Order: sequence, then structure tokens, then C-alpha cells
Amino acid sequence: MTLTHDRRAELLGGCPLFAGIDADGLTALAAVATPVDFPAGHVIARQGEIGTGFFVVISGRVRVVRDGDVVARLGPGEFFGELSVLDRMPRNASVVAEVPTSCLALASWDFE
Repeated sequence: MTLTHDRRAELLGGCPLFAGIDADGLTALAAVATPVDFPAGHVIARQGEIGTGFFVVISGRVRVVRDGDVVARLGPGEFFGELSVLDRMPRNASVVAEVPTSCLALASWDFE
């Protein structure tokens, strides 16, 4: 999926995690954010693994699974992966694409 730089900044700006970042900061984040497509059934993040990415759902839907139980479903504009990226601890849940899903990905090193 191709996204304009402005659309990437808009998606990131919609995340409460980035509420205190000014327009220049969002522009810088958008420059390093990458759109990624996942097929239905793909495990995007695996519980227990160290996370290296933060994701904003552009289209599609994912389910969040902790210890075998579905704890949430996320759709466009919602995000996941922030805890593991920020605290560098293993992910506390798995995230699986329920349908073909596009996300905007931001690598953990880009947070630094």
C-alpha cells in the first residue's frame, strides 16, 4: 500500500502515544514509518518475543491474543506494539491479522 507522507503523519498523530509531539516531530516520524501488508492469519507480533515494532492499523482487522484468549480486536486507526517497544520487555500478547491487513510500522530504533 502506498501512503503519502501527510497520511502517515496523520495516522501517527491520531495515536495518543504521540499526543505531545509537534508537527515537525510527526513529520520526522512519518519519514521513517513504513506501510506493511499482512495476509489473513499472519502472526504480526508473538507473545513472549521482544518487540521491534509499533503498528497502526491502516485497513483490515487484527485480534490480540493473550495466553490463548482473545482480549481485543483492533481496526483502522488503532495501534499495538507500543509497550514492548518502549520497555524492551517481551510482548505480553500475540497479534494476528484476522483479514488482509495493512499497517503503518515504526521500528523500535526510530523511537530513540
